[in-house]
Amino acid sequence: MADLDDRGRPSAVGRFDLPQSGFAPADTVLRSGTPRSVGLDPGPIDAAAEALAGWATASPPLFPGAVSLLAHHGVAVSRTATGKALRYADGNGTELPAASQAPVRPDTIFDVASVSKLFTSMAVMGLVDRGLVDVDERVAAHLPEFAANGKDAITVRQLLTHTSGFEPFIPLWRDWPDEASRIRAVLDRAPATPPGTAYTYSDLNLITLGVLVERLTGKGLDQVVTEWVTRPLGMADTGYNPPAAKLDRIAATEFQATPPRGMVRGQVHDENAWSLGGVAGHAGVFSTAHDLAVLGQTILNGGTYRGRRVLTAESVRAMLTNYNQAFPGDEHGLGFELDQRWYMGGLSGPGTAGHTGFTGTSLVIDPASRSIAILLTNRVHPARDGASVNMARERVASSLALAMAVRPRHGRTAWSVPPASPTTATLTSPPLAARGPIRVRFAAFVDTGDADALVVETSSDGTAWEPVPLRVGGPGAPAGETASLTGSGHRSWWTADTIVTSTRPVTVRWRSSTDSRFTGRKISIDGIFITEGDRLLLNGEKEPHLLRPVGWRVQTR
Repeated sequence: MADLDDRGRPSAVGRFDLPQSGFAPADTVLRSGTPRSVGLDPGPIDAAAEALAGWATASPPLFPGAVSLLAHHGVAVSRTATGKALRYADGNGTELPAASQAPVRPDTIFDVASVSKLFTSMAVMGLVDRGLVDVDERVAAHLPEFAANGKDAITVRQLLTHTSGFEPFIPLWRDWPDEASRIRAVLDRAPATPPGTAYTYSDLNLITLGVLVERLTGKGLDQVVTEWVTRPLGMADTGYNPPAAKLDRIAATEFQATPPRGMVRGQVHDENAWSLGGVAGHAGVFSTAHDLAVLGQTILNGGTYRGRRVLTAESVRAMLTNYNQAFPGDEHGLGFELDQRWYMGGLSGPGTAGHTGFTGTSLVIDPASRSIAILLTNRVHPARDGASVNMARERVASSLALAMAVRPRHGRTAWSVPPASPTTATLTSPPLAARGPIRVRFAAFVDTGDADALVVETSSDGTAWEPVPLRVGGPGAPAGETASLTGSGHRSWWTADTIVTSTRPVTVRWRSSTDSRFTGRKISIDGIFITEGDRLLLNGEKEPHLLRPVGWRVQTR
């Protein structure tokens, strides 16, 4: 048996893989299957699907409609569709007659908004692979007009990692009269901060890169993305300015009064991209969950799919390498965001890559477990001022992480606290009669939200408890002594050790405090041994009945 899931049921035999050094086999092609077919527990995945359906039908809904897709080791284990692709007639939320509404289907096409930035980034890396540009070259070497207003030294890498100094956004559609003047406005813009000194997510970075692609190829960005990415990968429903023939499959977005566009459906939602003809480096791509899964698997395969290579393995590695070590919390590769727990949830880790879009979309690619999590919503239909969908993004990604078992470190059993439990759980030893210092050793698997922690405490009377410092070893473990165990992304069991000095009988307990935003895999402890010199006081493997759990569960292999 594997461990218990968050509903207290035995899970399947899958595992939360440790980081792997290489890509998936290059010939991995997505196929449909069940969670159990790849050793996953369907419980958390089914629960996430139920949550999506609930959010779509709530009053008011978190989003009108959504599609999700989860894949693991080349198998699409879950495809869900819920709610409406078209529901409203105006920006006030007036519902269309039922016969005029359109349901979301698994093949519904969504405006993916800033997920488009990944396609532009792949086109840039295609330039690199073809020897047309180097990421450390100055952008002005290829776009001389870009040198204006203090931008001469800005590099392609700085645009890809959002460290150029550009401000986030300027209203091109409103303040400039035509496409040519809007592009000039971007290329002329002065940096808001000195280049290389800060991370500022900016659409202007990718708009500039889109211009770079067009200048070096002599083709439109949409044509380059088609020829270099989507057509070779067979992504038939992915591209800019979708044809009218596909309108009935496209999710509506916002009712826009300024500019006066009415209900936007089949045209890009982003006003700046719309004012640039629907093709821009920062937005404009429409896609389906299936097509984005193919893109994700291509990244996992090292740049190839069905025998068609779209990027070299070196370029893929560069896209997944954090170049923003100077800006903790804003980890970024060459195009991909990295290790963003707020939407990657339990799949987040140093190598986890992805992106979100303003329309309510997200793509998460986890090379460590060879997993993909996709959520597409039309959360801006009919207006953009609704609630954030970050909880849905995180729930979908975490459901896949929770479906992978964490096996006990020693023997067949361990103790675990399930995630998303707003409670304090304790595991307490019996009073231990000791005449001198005692040593407490155990193994811990810690994958927690930022506010959650595991501490070890002692008491001589069972009422007053004192924390004890721990020394911990293992990948990602804290250095030196620490008062609590927390963290995520390392996906490894740690070994913990402490010495407790007492002249009276002492009780040891492990206390885990979690909140309702616990987004990690879980907290588990195993291999509990308490000794006094050569004398064994407690063997948690052979005497688990001596430990008193409150909120902890026994997980079995």
